[in-house]
Amino acid sequence: MTGMLGDFGAQLGKGLADKWLSLLALPGALYLAVCAAAQALGHAHALDAARLAHQVTTWAHAPAVRTAGGQIVVLVAVLAASVAAGLAARALGAGIERVSLAADWRSWPRPAAALAQRRTDIRRRRWDAAHRDYSAQWARAAREAALGREADPTARQRALGARAAISAERPDRPTWSGDRVHAVAVRLRRDQNLDLGRLWPYIWLSLPEEERTELVATRSAGARAAELGAWSVLYAALAAVWWPAGVLAVLLAATARRRARSATDGYAQLVEAAVRLHRRELMERFGIEDAGPPSSGDRLGDALGTAPPVVDAAEGSADPARRDGPGSAGGQRS
Repeated sequence: MTGMLGDFGAQLGKGLADKWLSLLALPGALYLAVCAAAQALGHAHALDAARLAHQVTTWAHAPAVRTAGGQIVVLVAVLAASVAAGLAARALGAGIERVSLAADWRSWPRPAAALAQRRTDIRRRRWDAAHRDYSAQWARAAREAALGREADPTARQRALGARAAISAERPDRPTWSGDRVHAVAVRLRRDQNLDLGRLWPYIWLSLPEEERTELVATRSAGARAAELGAWSVLYAALAAVWWPAGVLAVLLAATARRRARSATDGYAQLVEAAVRLHRRELMERFGIEDAGPPSSGDRLGDALGTAPPVVDAAEGSADPARRDGPGSAGGQRS
């Protein structure tokens, strides 16, 4: 038994070490290498490979690193700095992801909230204009079909693509990624009268393991894209002393943006598909007959609601039997 636990512990430790190395140490070590190049070359000798090689050789022959003790100290310092840089990028990436999804932008500090509001208003005006263009193209195609003629779909598809490039639904957030996730809630509310925020924890618990794994993988891809964006910020800071770091920052930012949009779109599609596929199963678990929207959505929302807080008799009273449903203050849908 001890041997089995020892083998398991060794494998677990190896797995954790590999994950730590790939996620934190290696990206951090690369960043430290770029920092060293920036310090050695600067703007004046930005692409001088010979100068960089000479400087690295000088550092390697320094008396402090010629002894075993000095080499151990340098190695530990490099590993610690690499991990610190990786942790800083991860923390910054979490902030970038929060801003890109902008789920709580109305509660941001006033300057940021005002800027987000202006950005949202601009996106809404652009989306409204694109929607009018698409609606006109759709009406034109409908008239042609009524006359027995087939309209060229190119203009209509172009108008639809222009609208989708802004947002899948009318914008409610200042960012594309935020609106892509919000569009799932909008569609489920419109099509099936479902409150995604209330429904999702129950859907998640009823999902098969394979579907959960797929959702987690897609969600993790979005987090990694945000972390890549954080690295672009850190590299951009080095551009003040070494301009090639700025080029690298631009490339990383462009890659992060593309990956973030792809991951967000995939995650939104999977969430919407999971709700539509497992809604009926959840209703059966609660003993609710599926009568179709909107009544089924209302009944499911009532079943997932909670009783209001019990108020002390000296201060007032509350009806603990009343459920927080669509018509109550506690369960009113936004």
